Amino acid sequence: MALVNHQEVDVTITAVAPVGSQVDADGITCFIDQVKHPSWWSANVAPPRVGDRLHAVVLDDSRTPPRLSALQKDIDIARRLRKRE
Repeated sequence: MALVNHQEVDVTITAVAPVGSQVDADGITCFIDQVKHPSWWSANVAPPRVGDRLHAVVLDDSRTPPRLSALQKDIDIARRLRKRE
């Protein structure tokens, strides 16, 4: 399965670093930058931990690994963009 921009996926965090989290999306290794995780923006959201499950959207499928976002605003933008296609 290849990921494409604006696609929504469920992921599992497999590693956490100061700059973001490595995640698995159905066998594809991806990355969520720290600012694209809800905990960066809200003290009420726990920081990412290995094993956490998230709903995310593909921001850049051309990067290695692909870049995702778990922010609701990015998911909403992707939904609007998909409706236009």
